[in-house]
Amino acid sequence: MGGDYDLEAKWDTCLDLGIRRLAYSSFSGAAAGLLFFRSPATRWASVALGAGIGIGSAYTECSQLFNGSAAKLTSNVPEASLPDVSPF
Repeated sequence: MGGDYDLEAKWDTCLDLGIRRLAYSSFSGAAAGLLFFRSPATRWASVALGAGIGIGSAYTECSQLFNGSAAKLTSNVPEASLPDVSPF
């Protein structure tokens, strides 16, 4: 029973996070579109870009919440094959 409650809390958190980030980033995109663009098409494109960024960031955080670990952002290149570069 405790696992079901935890899963419901995670879903509630992710739904809340997704709605908030979608709304805030769409509003930010609309504000940027009004400031920087004249054409309605580019204004809508900035709203869509903001919405995509918001949904993407919410998806990333929710996947970390459900999987329990952060995404690995490392390359598959072994350290031995990297050249030794010094600034001087």
